[in-house]
Amino acid sequence: MTTQQYFIVQNNVVTNLVVWDGDTNSWQPPADATMLIQTETNALVWELNTDTPPVYVLTEVLGAGSIGFTWDGSVLTTNQEQPVVLPE
Repeated sequence: MTTQQYFIVQNNVVTNLVVWDGDTNSWQPPADATMLIQTETNALVWELNTDTPPVYVLTEVLGAGSIGFTWDGSVLTTNQEQPVVLPE
């Protein structure tokens, strides 16, 4: 088995990130956890859209999740507030 980074999702929130080979004989994830392979999981994160005026928009990115993100069953979503672009 290949060792990869997995998100531990509990109560629809990423609570931790572990390096694991997926073998439940070597390590047991928490019983109530959903395990997601980081590099195979899409996440909605804030990215700068350079339209006029520039604004940050939620964009789906593969492998961009992090601890604290929420899980809706198909995609993670950032827990950070939308950044503001200050005028020059």
